[in-house]
Amino acid sequence: MKILVLGAGAVGGYFGARLQQGGADVTFLLREPRATKIAKEGLVIKSGKGDAVLPVKVVTKGSEGGPYDIVLLTCKAYDLDSAMDAIAPAVGPDTTIVPMLNGLAHLAALDAKFGADKVAGGLARIGSTLGPDGEVRHTSPFAALAFGERTDRPARPSLVALDAACKKAGLDGGLNARINQDLWDKWIMLTSLAAMCCTLRGTTGDIMAADEGEALMTETVEECRKVAAAEGFDPGDKGIAHLKTYLTQRGSGFAASMLADLEKGGAIEGSHVIGDMLARARRHGIAAPNLRIALAVTQAYEARRARGALGKPGQ
Repeated sequence: MKILVLGAGAVGGYFGARLQQGGADVTFLLREPRATKIAKEGLVIKSGKGDAVLPVKVVTKGSEGGPYDIVLLTCKAYDLDSAMDAIAPAVGPDTTIVPMLNGLAHLAALDAKFGADKVAGGLARIGSTLGPDGEVRHTSPFAALAFGERTDRPARPSLVALDAACKKAGLDGGLNARINQDLWDKWIMLTSLAAMCCTLRGTTGDIMAADEGEALMTETVEECRKVAAAEGFDPGDKGIAHLKTYLTQRGSGFAASMLADLEKGGAIEGSHVIGDMLARARRHGIAAPNLRIALAVTQAYEARRARGALGKPGQ
């Protein structure tokens, strides 16, 4: 089985490296100058699960080395259009695309371009960043990939093979017959966390230190839950109780990566993560005041960023 990983960033770099260490045939599709750097120096992983410097196969065009059996799509939502163009030449008649983006909005775009039969459901659970020298720094005790069919069809052979490769590589997760529910569960968590972290500019612990912090967080979770329920994916009382416990831990340093992107003046996935959830709430006639404010916060930030006014009061 041939696997193409788009990008060698915090997510794609880690999982691609571990799959290769497990014996999988992995190629990374990269832009310059990262392609040259990794081809010369190797892919560097710093992790409590084991450091590594790996020589890896690198291409700069999707037409090189393909077609591939699996394409792992690990870009940010704001890069989706260019990412789809990049992987298009790598997609053959039997290729399966496994997207690891946040939320669900990307699935419609991928279905429209490649056909729904080529697009599986997928998600990543990992804490990781890129270090100053381009090294992948794995910072969480967990590293899991989950993927599966989005319909009731039996898992196709390429996903079964990917599951075996993940197990051989020591990765958690793997083939998931309930991938659609898992996608919604993660989206509820991420939207609630990102909405509150960006609106209140703090970690979970910081938010809990505010008088109304816990109430705002739990209200946001409930707004997202109502949307999920309206679309047929209610996590249930037990799932929501677990999520609320996780998001209301006092003293926790847990925060959405969107907050870090915002604080450094970078591009963010506000519309893809928060905006899509709010749009679905409106379609179902669900009141979502916290999501409404959070989306406005991220959009105002994006407007300031677009005109180069970040860090310049009054502009």
